[in-house]
Amino acid sequence: MTSRKLVEQTLNFESPERIPRHLWLLPWAEQRYPEFVKSLSKQYPDDIVQVPAFYRQPLPVSGGKYTKGTYIDEWGCRFDIYEEGVMGIVHEPRIRDWSDLEMLVPPAEMLNPDKEAINRFCHATDKFTYANSIIRPFERFQFLRTMEQSFFDVIYQEPGYFELLKLLHEHFCKEVEVWAQTDIDAIFLMDDWGTQQALMVAPEIFRRDFKPMYRDFCEIAKSYGKYVFMHSDGYISEIIEDLIDVGVDALNSQLFCMDMRELSTRYRGRITFWGEIDRQNLLPNADADTIRSAVQEVYDHLYDHGGVIAQCEFGPGAKPENIQTVFETWQKIHPNPL
Repeated sequence: MTSRKLVEQTLNFESPERIPRHLWLLPWAEQRYPEFVKSLSKQYPDDIVQVPAFYRQPLPVSGGKYTKGTYIDEWGCRFDIYEEGVMGIVHEPRIRDWSDLEMLVPPAEMLNPDKEAINRFCHATDKFTYANSIIRPFERFQFLRTMEQSFFDVIYQEPGYFELLKLLHEHFCKEVEVWAQTDIDAIFLMDDWGTQQALMVAPEIFRRDFKPMYRDFCEIAKSYGKYVFMHSDGYISEIIEDLIDVGVDALNSQLFCMDMRELSTRYRGRITFWGEIDRQNLLPNADADTIRSAVQEVYDHLYDHGGVIAQCEFGPGAKPENIQTVFETWQKIHPNPL
């Protein structure tokens, strides 16, 4: 069975023959453990791959996205990067005053990927493929205004707030459609909505201002026959129902920030949990037995004839041996024993 078919069966709760795998490899890990990464990838190859963007024109960026120093991205947002291999932080707003919106032009280059090159990549692999788009309205809003200011904006609800959201929504709808017109299997959305213990904004604000955007993104994707994958960090249990409602098929979230039993009761069998194993405490600090127990906990609570992907992030602080144990343990789990 191909990786693509395996992932599709997982998403459709059709009792796949094994749990599909997906290692999220951050530059931090590649730089520090290149030989381990090479060995692990050979032993436990991914079933899911993100397709390169293949933009026809280079994006208007400067610096390296994960290189210590300063990185200016395609929207003109300036990131200060303090550790090699780790994403930086925006301290200075690109939109300091709402009048600056007149000068904000979304990066047209992102709406012009080489579709033929993307299709060739998809046809050359039997893995499940998802877009290298960066559809992130809430995070992009924060990058443009800074995280601190964005929370004031959410509270004060000034006209500029809605104008900027409208601009972002229109751009990202176009970006979703461009990718949905290719032969990828899934569209990719990403926005971190949670702190360690709660949502960053009231659920009512999420549902009023952002949920309609996600619904539009999903409807565009589904109209082309694509699945929708989404990443969101933190405690987001309160809005998973909303993500299911708009059409998200697979969710990458920090399961161990939330109550696994509650997730099981409310969402098991209704959405695919695209990982993960706790990268804040367990992967950097736990012993092998604890890692095995964590993997088993995810399986026991969330697997239902599918609905679980063995995703794990190898990033800052994680021990290579714990990453190895994660995939060893998933490999030994047989969801449909003879």
